[in-house]
Amino acid sequence: MKTIRETEVSGAPAGLTTLVDEDALWHRRDEPRAKEELLRRHMDFARSLALKFRNGPDGADDLTQVAYLGLLNAVDRFDPSRGIPFQAFASPTINGELKRHFRDRGSAVRIPRSLYERIGQVDSAVGTLSAELKHTPSISEIADEMDTAEHEVIEAIQAKQSRYPVSFDAPTSDDSPDMTPAERIGATDASFIEIEDRAVLVEAAADLTDRERDVLRMRFRDEMTQAEIAVQIGHSQMHVSRILRRTLDRLRSRLPAELV
Repeated sequence: MKTIRETEVSGAPAGLTTLVDEDALWHRRDEPRAKEELLRRHMDFARSLALKFRNGPDGADDLTQVAYLGLLNAVDRFDPSRGIPFQAFASPTINGELKRHFRDRGSAVRIPRSLYERIGQVDSAVGTLSAELKHTPSISEIADEMDTAEHEVIEAIQAKQSRYPVSFDAPTSDDSPDMTPAERIGATDASFIEIEDRAVLVEAAADLTDRERDVLRMRFRDEMTQAEIAVQIGHSQMHVSRILRRTLDRLRSRLPAELV
């Protein structure tokens, strides 16, 4: 941001020492020295407006520079022929620059100007209604006070809460300093899919005999060969092969295509 340094305009520029009348300065505003003298004369006023905001997150020097930028804009736009005192014209311009500075820099999330202004209106309505009703007003009460729709009130409240997001690593409370928001966020459990598939398989295998279940368990869970299974159940390897083929064919006919 272009800054205006007091040291550059602390004294009246050469050639303007005799120009006491400010009206004469406005007629020569396009001259660099005349504009510089106009800025110098109103810097104290701009600084006083900036200091009203000094309780914010920025220091007085930063706010003063923002106010000086607003002053420069006001000098460029001022029309002395309208008969309005310059400071009365410049005050809204400088305050607007300061408020835009806080809107754009004072929050982690950039929100539209119209929504930012609505947040202020909601805050004002809440303060008024809380004093009148002696309790925190509801969304509908705030909307009635503002003569607006409830969803606009909700949007403003949510936007205000979103301006300052909380770090995932920040403690959630003094009582639980080791607990962070990241630890409260759930993750997709891969076993959910397995649970659903297992339920389908259990239903499809509901009428299998104990011998068929044993053969399937030894073959696919225990990873035994057919010859080893034959020894375990006291039958030939060919008989084990027939049990497996028959059982698997029955299950395939009952299961969804994506599980086969």
